Amino acid sequence: MLMNVKTSSHNYDIVIEKGIFSRLGDVISDVAKGKLFVITDENVDAIYHDKLYSNLSDYNFEYMVLPAGERTKCLDMLGRIYSALADAKMSRSDTIIAFGGGVIGDITGLAAATYLRGVNFIGIPTTLLSQVDSSVGGKVAIDLPQGKNLVGSFYPPKKVIIDTEFLNTLPERVFNDGMAEVIKYACIRDAKLFDILSDDISNRMDEIVYMCLDIKRQVVEADEFDKGERMILNFGHTFGHAVEKMYNYETYTHGEAVAIGMSKITRATENMGYTEDGTSDRLENLLAKYNLVFDNFTFDAETAMNIMALDKKSDSEYINYIFIKNIGTCEIVKRSKEDKFIVK
Repeated sequence: MLMNVKTSSHNYDIVIEKGIFSRLGDVISDVAKGKLFVITDENVDAIYHDKLYSNLSDYNFEYMVLPAGERTKCLDMLGRIYSALADAKMSRSDTIIAFGGGVIGDITGLAAATYLRGVNFIGIPTTLLSQVDSSVGGKVAIDLPQGKNLVGSFYPPKKVIIDTEFLNTLPERVFNDGMAEVIKYACIRDAKLFDILSDDISNRMDEIVYMCLDIKRQVVEADEFDKGERMILNFGHTFGHAVEKMYNYETYTHGEAVAIGMSKITRATENMGYTEDGTSDRLENLLAKYNLVFDNFTFDAETAMNIMALDKKSDSEYINYIFIKNIGTCEIVKRSKEDKFIVK
């Protein structure tokens, strides 16, 4: 399956095909210019090191392996990437490849966006979360001690290669981490997708990935720089990012934190009378199917609100929250930073 994303700087293709990684050299030949510099993490390298070298045997490339996990998205690690790119004498006519999950895609994309003021890059997302969400749309970033994704840019890739066979090697928890984002798409835009996710999805992953990406494509093309409609893609993320920060990025994965955020905000908006009765139960039942309900979750309300006040979707007085009216319909709603409706 092929999808084309139109951005202000250039259009790029997303190729979704089971087994396409084995033909990587041919598939990237139209955009992989000059020398290649591949950045991955320890988990991906442990499984795909030899296959990557075999699939890129016709190319001259450098290879860098980073530690796995959210802590890699930091200024220190970004500096190490810059140094490695300089040592490799990478030029603007060369190509950087992000080969891994969302963390690798984010920090590699930011390095590509800023090294020499911009080097072309290609995304090869290996997790469900990165395949359906973070690898597409051009958002690249690192975290600061004060919060998640606070330093970043908009820098679209030249091409994204999605092989759903990568999902077969994911631990169950990592797969479910991505399912939180899939459920997000269903909640904000596609009730049919929500119903699909309630059944057996084992033979439908190509279709599900495509449906999610098509939603994201439409939203990104309408609002590339996240000033309006694109904010709906952050349903559950405002509180979810606070959860990640409160637990020091150790207890909950990104998807698990987003699941907590979606559940928490939907329960609050249903209690307010904004969301259709029964929506919270439907959402939490689906989250439970993928082990994304956490009855033992606790938090400090004041700390959570302080973190959310730094969220990228906030301005001087308000936070832009995403409320769902029912499954498949959502709206951006401004709430005062003093309004603690979500943490009551």
